[in-house]
Amino acid sequence: MSFLHILVLAAVQGITEFLPISSSGHLLLVPLLTDWQDQGIELDIATHVGSLLAVILYFRADIFRMGKALAGVGSADDVIGGRQLFFHTVVGSIPVVIAGAILLFIVKIDLRSLLLIAMTTLFFGLALGVADYFFKGRRSLREMNSWDALFIGIFQIFALFPGTSRSGVTMTAALIRGLDRTTAAHFSMLLSIPVIFAAGIAATYKSLIGGDFSFGLAALLAAVVSFVIAYLVIRTLMVWINKIGFMPFVIYRIILGGALLAIYATA
Repeated sequence: MSFLHILVLAAVQGITEFLPISSSGHLLLVPLLTDWQDQGIELDIATHVGSLLAVILYFRADIFRMGKALAGVGSADDVIGGRQLFFHTVVGSIPVVIAGAILLFIVKIDLRSLLLIAMTTLFFGLALGVADYFFKGRRSLREMNSWDALFIGIFQIFALFPGTSRSGVTMTAALIRGLDRTTAAHFSMLLSIPVIFAAGIAATYKSLIGGDFSFGLAALLAAVVSFVIAYLVIRTLMVWINKIGFMPFVIYRIILGGALLAIYATA
């Protein structure tokens, strides 16, 4: 695998993981739309490790806050707020973890399809646009409740299909529940921590038992590049999302989805 190939994969993961445009779909498109070989599970895991470290670093205050609350450290309000945030993150993560385990180890459906990516890119992009246009939420992270977390968590199951976008579908669900744009993006990224971690553990285990896993220099480089780019993307998105909204991403998804359908039709 060439140096350029590694950089492209890492950049794609870093840019798309937390934007509502689907990182898994874009990573699958690299080998589908070029003559490069499929990058394999090791590089996918490495790029996800980089993005995971980026979101942990950016939201370290929330993570420390939840940890302190679970340990009973801090004021009563801080403990209650931290424990609620932890509980909501757990509730929002359970549905996709269960569904992902079933899909990975039991059903074993091959989802690496250009047509599927095109259709999910279009459909869930339009869903995000509808939610952003019609649902003008005002509720903050502290105003979330357990039903909000469960609703968002159930929607997150759709992210198991490449092209859906985990961040996009959770932001859509959050908007529908009346949360504001910044809160929708914030909670979506917090949900990515257990989900990416669980997916990485599952993929690593599956690769290890298959005897084809080796984490070399290429994977390390991919993780570092993905980490740097993902961190910059998170910072930018959190600053600008309330101002620009989600429509630029919706337009991008419509254009991309249409282009992919055209490629599929002429292949």
